[in-house]
Amino acid sequence: MSTGMATDEVTDMIAHIEMHRQEMAKETGLTPACGEALRKLHELLEHERAALQLHGTSTTYPANIEAITIEIKRVKQLAGVTNPKPISPKGRNQQSMSRSNVPHNPPRNKGRRTMGRRGER
Repeated sequence: MSTGMATDEVTDMIAHIEMHRQEMAKETGLTPACGEALRKLHELLEHERAALQLHGTSTTYPANIEAITIEIKRVKQLAGVTNPKPISPKGRNQQSMSRSNVPHNPPRNKGRRTMGRRGER
C-alpha cells in the first residue's frame, strides 16, 4: 500500500461518482446505481494505470490507483457483488436453458374477440 495521498482531481472524481450513485439509487435502485458507479470507477482506474505506465511510479499515480481500488471494493460490498467477473454470453445461455418450465415465447393477449360477428353495424 502506498503512503501518499491521492490527488485532488482523483478525490473529486471519486466524490462526484459517489454523489451520482446516491442520486441514481433514489431513482432506479441500488443495483443499477452501483453498476453505473463501478463502470465509471473502472474507467478511471484504467486511465490512472495508463498514466502510471507513461510517467512511472515516482509520481502520485500509485496513490490514485489505491484510492480508486478502495472505492471499487466499497461499492462492490454495498451492491453485494460476490463474483467480480461478468457472466459470459455462454453462461447466460446455460442459465436461461436451465429454466425449462418457463415458455420461450409466452402467448400474447390478443384482446377481446367477437363470436360470429363481421363487424357490420
